[in-house]
Amino acid sequence: MAQESEEGADVSREPLGIDPPERQEQTVEHVAEDVRSEIRLGHVEDDVTHVLEERLDEAGVHLRPEKVDDLAEDIENDVST
Repeated sequence: MAQESEEGADVSREPLGIDPPERQEQTVEHVAEDVRSEIRLGHVEDDVTHVLEERLDEAGVHLRPEKVDDLAEDIENDVST
């Protein structure tokens, strides 16, 4: 049963500004695919890690720097093959 606030609103959902892990993972995959596509089209000339970090920040996703580095490396490897 959903909890309700005094105003009658459903308060059992995730707090505002925090996505459930599944949604965050989908967002990361979507951003990574967009970066891949833009690299293939020649639209990305900057460091992939930097571009990926900016795009993830814009999407409201904050990953550890090591995760961003690993993902950027995967993207670079995918695009170069």
